Parts: sequence; structure tokens; C-alpha cells
Amino acid sequence: MNTQRWTLVVVCAATAMLMLDIAVVNTALSRIAEDLDTGLSGLQWVVDAYTLALASTVLTAGALADRLGRRRVFSFGLVLFTIASLICGLSQDITMLNTARAVQGIGAAVMFAVSLALLANAFPGARERAGALAAYGATIGASFAVGPLVGGLLTSGLDWQWIFLVNLPIGLFCLYVTRAYVQESRDPHPRGVDWAGQVTLTAGLFLLVLALLRGNEQGWTSDAIVAELIGAAVALIAFVLVELRVREPMLPLRLFRNASFTGAQIAAFAISSTFFAIFLYTTLYLQQILGLSAIEAGLVYLPGTVVMLFVSGATAQLGAKVPARTMIGVGLALVGAGMGLLTLAGETSSWVVTLPGILVACIGTGLFNPAVTNVALSSAPIEQSGLAAGVNDTFRQAGIAVGVAALGALIPAEHAFGGSAAEYVSGLHDALWAGGALALAGAVAAALLISRRYGAAAEMPADEAPGTLAPQPA
Repeated sequence: MNTQRWTLVVVCAATAMLMLDIAVVNTALSRIAEDLDTGLSGLQWVVDAYTLALASTVLTAGALADRLGRRRVFSFGLVLFTIASLICGLSQDITMLNTARAVQGIGAAVMFAVSLALLANAFPGARERAGALAAYGATIGASFAVGPLVGGLLTSGLDWQWIFLVNLPIGLFCLYVTRAYVQESRDPHPRGVDWAGQVTLTAGLFLLVLALLRGNEQGWTSDAIVAELIGAAVALIAFVLVELRVREPMLPLRLFRNASFTGAQIAAFAISSTFFAIFLYTTLYLQQILGLSAIEAGLVYLPGTVVMLFVSGATAQLGAKVPARTMIGVGLALVGAGMGLLTLAGETSSWVVTLPGILVACIGTGLFNPAVTNVALSSAPIEQSGLAAGVNDTFRQAGIAVGVAALGALIPAEHAFGGSAAEYVSGLHDALWAGGALALAGAVAAALLISRRYGAAAEMPADEAPGTLAPQPA
């Protein structure tokens, strides 16, 4: 097998591993809560520690890789992710697990940030690169699709620790292949590392999520929560000011002068903070309220995720005829409708009642994902396509982290394990309605901001064609 194929294998395997660790934990959460004696707040951090770390560091990881060497930094990410996975599997309390999850998220950010650059270097030709990127995209979609089922199989068949320990042989294999077959590459004119931006973004996101997760427990007007919310606002405003003034920003704000690029990021945040974030709470509903096992809960999601994969594949031809903003808007509207349909499930319902909502939302997600990625990349200058992909993933992962916290504020934590089923379901319905409304708002924003001509490159307006924005200084 030549260098190209080995590079594609290792990038797809590593990406599958890090994407699985976003989706796979949900069906194991009930067992984690039981084994580590934790409640809903501890479980929320199992998801948020990972996604927060990934969201806040992926842009810096890409800049470091361009400067220090992509293979070297990718190898570091693999080592960090694999060691953190081992610590996750050996964790004896929830604090140890969540700390390891944060480290795991940093390793995932490094791998994700460098993956596209490794493929671009290994596949310089346009046609062969398109094939490699198609395989890469299919890997991401399939990983999300099988994640809940894989988590259920490992948790029911072995135990929750194995959702993390299974990463060890995969990580070691990827590390060997990377060192043996992947070529080293660097950007001859790398961007500087924006440390001030890194610190302010991380602080702002962390304080915001911390306040949202602790608000119900501490009281929304308590000194601690008010201080955290003010601190989050100050840090995020400082981040924007830093990005406006620094010579080489980690997030060039001039990208957002393009309304279509801005619309794509709003849409990505909207779907992640609603449908992807609610999985934690619907999975607890299936297991704690309806009494399903981990594998049974994973199987509930399987029809929807299979449909999502088929719809995503079908959009390749549809995208040449239908404007991307239509697919994004309709997709988000279907997500909102699906979340509304999920409110039909009550404390004594059969799991079958959840299927219509899951299927409708997954059809919407299948329409949404390829279209929003196309707009996010094609609305940025071609020389900044890697940066645009990193920005899009930052909005996606930040959306999950903020959504888990914000929607969780509507669900009474004391009723998640052994409390009142009716109270938990009532709070879940509130979260579903709120998430559905936000998804619809994202659909409207996408329709207003994204040009109707995206999806047909030949018709793209001159003022929005790739390359019209000036590149960042090197």
C-alpha cells in the first residue's frame, strides 16, 4: 500500500475514533452514573469537557501544525488522545473521568485540525483529492451513525470502560502508520499562534457553560452564577477585541463579512446546540424512564441514523439543482419539527413513540450536513479552506457544549435518576420545544444570510466567490 493510501487510512481511522467519542458516550451514561455515583451534572461534563476542549483549541492546533510539522503534531495528538482514553477507562470517580475527557478533547482537536492538511498534502491532484475527501466525509457520517449502537454494544456486552479502552489498539495502530508512512509537511508561511485569543476564547466558553450547568443548583441570581456570566461576557468580548487587533488572529473576523459564511456558522451552531445536544437527555429518558438497556437505547437511534446516511448520500446530486440555503433551511426546519414530535413521548410511552421524531430530525440532518459544509468552505478564500473548516467545527462543538448546558437548565437534575418520571419528562419537553424553536430560528437565519446561488458554483455571485477576501498576512 502506497503513502497516499496509508495516509487516507490513518486519517479516516483517527477521525472515526475521535468522532465516535462524541457520540458513543451517550448510551453509556446511565452505567457511568451508577458506577461512579454521580448525578446529571457530572454526566453533563462527560460530554461538555470533551466538546469544550475540542472547540476552543482546534484553531490553535492547526496553526501549530502548520509551523511545527503536521505529521509531528498529528502524532502528538494521537498519543495524547490514546493516553487520555486509557485514563478515562481506569477512572474511579467522575472528576478523574471528566479531567481525562478534557485532555482527550485536546488530542481530538489536534487530530481534527491536521487531518485535512495531511490529505491535501498526500493527494495534490483535484480528482484524487475529491475522492479522499469523500471517504473522509463518509467516515464522519458513519461514525456518528453507529456511535450510539457501538456505545450500547460495548456497555451491555462488557462495561462502560470499554467505550474508551477500545481506542487503545486503534490509537497505537494509527501512531505506527503515521510514523512509518505519512509524509511530513509544513506551511512555508505559517500563521503565528494567537495565544491571547486562545486564552480569552477558552475562558469565555468555560465560564458560560459552567454558569449554565450550575444555575439551577446555585440559583440564577446567586453571586457565583452572576459572576460567572459576567466573566464569560467579558472574556468573549475581549476575544473579539483581540481578534480585531492582533496581526494574525486565530479566528479572522473578516471572514464574517461574507454573509453566507456567517449564515453557515449560525446554522452549524443551531443544529449542534439543539438536536445533537438533546441526545444526552433523550438517551437518559430511554434508559432511566422507559427502562431500556444500553444496547436497546442504541438500537432506537439506528433507523434514524441509517436514514440520515442515505439522505446525505442522495444530496450529492440534489445539491447541483437545489440551492444550498434551501437544503440548510429545510433541514433545520425538519430538525425543529422532529424535536417537536419527540414531545409526544411521555413517562409511560413505548420507545416506538420516539421513532417519528428521530426519523424526521435525522432526514433534516442528512439534508443539512453536506450543504452547510459546502457553504462554509466555498464562501471562504480557497487558501483559507483549512481555517474555514476549523471555524465551522469550532461552532459545531461549541454548539454542543453550550446546548447541553442550556437545554439541561430546563431539565430538573434531581429527577434524572430515581426521582419523578413525570417531572423529568416535563422538563425534557420544555428542552425539546426550546431546541426546536432555536432550530427554526437557525433555518430563518440561514435563508436570509446564505446566497441562493450557493450549490451551483458557475452561478456564484462575484462578490461571494472564493478568494475575494484578502488572505491573512503571513
